[in-house]
Amino acid sequence: MQSVNIELEASLDFRSYEAYNTLRTNIQFCGKDIQTICITSCTPGEGKSTVSVRLAASLAETGKKVLFIDADLRKSVLIKRLKINQSVLGLSQFLSGMNTSEEITYGTNITGLDIIFTGPMPPNPSDLLSNKYFKELLQREREVYDYIIIDTPPLGLVIDGANVAESCDGAVVVIQADANSYKFVQKIMKQLEKSNCRVLGAVLNKVETKHQARYYGKKYKQYYGTSYAADV
Repeated sequence: MQSVNIELEASLDFRSYEAYNTLRTNIQFCGKDIQTICITSCTPGEGKSTVSVRLAASLAETGKKVLFIDADLRKSVLIKRLKINQSVLGLSQFLSGMNTSEEITYGTNITGLDIIFTGPMPPNPSDLLSNKYFKELLQREREVYDYIIIDTPPLGLVIDGANVAESCDGAVVVIQADANSYKFVQKIMKQLEKSNCRVLGAVLNKVETKHQARYYGKKYKQYYGTSYAADV
């Protein structure tokens, strides 16, 4: 297996660090059958990719073997965000039959964390993510890893996230505070439910400290049942 050095964005403050610990713990308490988890959002810019990779790293810190898959085949930001300075193969090349799963999987400098990047943008992302090769990949990797965390495109824009969710044990929606209407978020949640994937909850992201009590005391908690906050 090849390897890459990844650089997570600036160190977390105490409150954010504890928020990720809470998210990780709640994921673990969902049960042993929740192993493959897709992360999506309503719209771009809500912090979905950052939350995804931070969650994967947090799980690896507990001694778990974790695979992070960047399945945002349309517009991934992770190569730049993780400061990857070498050429890498990726998911689109595997799903197109160009490379094997071993060739696209990279070890990282974070113990226990491996990663699959997106690869070149294909002309048919939705078709690739719903084909049998993607499902077979996840099935094989379940035998190797304790958790598989999958970053998917915003579900409010394209259907890719729902296609991925069909092959997952659970889904988490990242929602930026004050960025979407309640009705729009409900629509996204219902779209996930149609994929027959268990909705584990929501990460209410970019919450200012002074507003946290207002969010948790009102409609977000009432609707989702469980909400996880991370200010990143």
